[in-house]
Amino acid sequence: MRHLTTEVDRITTFYREAGPADAPVLLLPHGYPASSFAYRHLLEDLGDRWRLVAPDLPGFGYSATPDPDRFPGTFDAYAGFLADFADTLGLDRYVLWLHDYGSQFGLRLAMREPQRVAGLVVQNGDIHEDEFGPKYDELRELWAHPGPESRRRFAAHVSLEGFRDEFVGEVPDDVADRVAPDLWTLHWALMGTPERRANLVRLLADQPSTLAWFERERAYLREHRPPTLVVWGPHDGYMPEGAAQAWLRDLPDAELHLFGGGHWLLETHLREVVPIVRDFLERVHPPRGPAGP
Repeated sequence: MRHLTTEVDRITTFYREAGPADAPVLLLPHGYPASSFAYRHLLEDLGDRWRLVAPDLPGFGYSATPDPDRFPGTFDAYAGFLADFADTLGLDRYVLWLHDYGSQFGLRLAMREPQRVAGLVVQNGDIHEDEFGPKYDELRELWAHPGPESRRRFAAHVSLEGFRDEFVGEVPDDVADRVAPDLWTLHWALMGTPERRANLVRLLADQPSTLAWFERERAYLREHRPPTLVVWGPHDGYMPEGAAQAWLRDLPDAELHLFGGGHWLLETHLREVVPIVRDFLERVHPPRGPAGP
């Protein structure tokens, strides 16, 4: 694994990369409240035959936090940043990994450049409002009453305990103990400035803007029908099993695999997920040369 930086729109951007430089690309935008660290095991396991690229988005991980006048921290801004990151690295063909907020950034990239998309891997990323889980109830209330009080309530979630709940909230105890505490302690430590926390609150408050994109994203799926693998942990207060099954409405040929975990399958079910992903990539985005033993 390599730990690198580049400049994207004058934003110093950290990213992790593994695999041969000329290998087929798997692009890994992360979600909330994570960073490229969430993909560390996947990079190690698949970097033998694919080039895996996982950026830290602005205000996350080890990337810079630009001034909001230059980078407003909205879903539109992050989607545009991901496209510029891919262009900066010269990524012209890739499988996109869609997880959490990264599913929105990745799908908009796919819609912008559909000819570059070799396939999709969906890991607990939702585009079906009718399948929102119970954890969305409070968010819906805040979305319905935007303003200073809602922002204060969003800010209350931006805490060490709030981060911990995002990583282990609904999973069974015998699964939760597989989730490394590094995830919430590291990511909370990396949110250690007022500017970073304010950027995160802006992003949380902007989430209602994604709802208007859902139908357009589903239309993209129906029109272009990219090869798609869905790997899902149903113990997820935001995205239960129904949210996984809903992807088959628009992509009836997609492969769906449910596991016993929740939102962070790469922490709890990595050994089950990796062979399925490897098989999918061998079929839709194969490297040159035969696979090893």
